[in-house]
Amino acid sequence: MAEKEHEDQNTEGGEKKKSNLLLIVIIIVLILVLVIGAAVALLMMGNDDAASEAAHNAPQAATQMNHPQEGDGEEGGSYQSYASLTEVGLMYPLDTFTVNLLSESGRRYLKVEMNLEIEGQELSPELDTKKPVFRDIIIRILSSKSLEEISTIKGKEKLKEQIVEELNMRLKDGKVKNVYFTEFVVQ
Repeated sequence: MAEKEHEDQNTEGGEKKKSNLLLIVIIIVLILVLVIGAAVALLMMGNDDAASEAAHNAPQAATQMNHPQEGDGEEGGSYQSYASLTEVGLMYPLDTFTVNLLSESGRRYLKVEMNLEIEGQELSPELDTKKPVFRDIIIRILSSKSLEEISTIKGKEKLKEQIVEELNMRLKDGKVKNVYFTEFVVQ
């Protein structure tokens, strides 16, 4: 009978070892899932660098606009770009543009609505008559860009400069001073 009790204790000890081992494996798997999930979340949030940079710079921009300091209005000064926002010229609104972005998979598209800041009222009739040409130019410029090129603030500024340059090459009665994006959605 002593042998039978000894065998029962061995069986219970083996089951406890198996259940403890199974519990440890489950805990390790859960920890791995959490670590991988956190890594994926960080990578996804890493694409919002431009948004976080804009949010970080917004309070500085508001402060500079409300409290200009001497020398800030000079050429190349940081106040120069903010001051131009308060002195916006005539606006010429454009319709919405929806284009495929340049990519290997072709699954990204850009939806943009923009206004052109123009010099003088005399340019408006020329823009009206050449609107299809300008839409074509803007569509070609937008569709030649990749997500990486336009996802940063610098990329958007470069895109604006390129649009202004291309449009001004075809204008006679004035020029486009700036482009303002009123909607900019990438999917």
